[in-house]
Amino acid sequence: MDRELTIWLLTFAVGAITYASRLSFIAFFARREMPPLLARALKQVPVAMVTAIVVPAIVFAWPGVLRLDPGNAKLVAALVAGGIAWWRQSATLTIAVGMIVLWSLRYFVG
Repeated sequence: MDRELTIWLLTFAVGAITYASRLSFIAFFARREMPPLLARALKQVPVAMVTAIVVPAIVFAWPGVLRLDPGNAKLVAALVAGGIAWWRQSATLTIAVGMIVLWSLRYFVG
């Protein structure tokens, strides 16, 4: 079997498994009430996914190098943006202030 066919078969298999797992979940709860504990847990999935993507991008300078010092412009900007988000509860303002702080730190501090 050549490499290209193997890649296509693997892609199809992974897609079929993903589709089947999602369809089974939808079909299982189509006529049943979702348990309250599961419903509460599923509400936390988006926050967990964003956290898993964003936090490593902020605290790691490059793979394997953790940087939690005040010289990390991304960390400082994220903390300021987090404070703005908590204080004002505005996504647009949070993004704008976070980017202004990040760009300012990179321009003035280096």
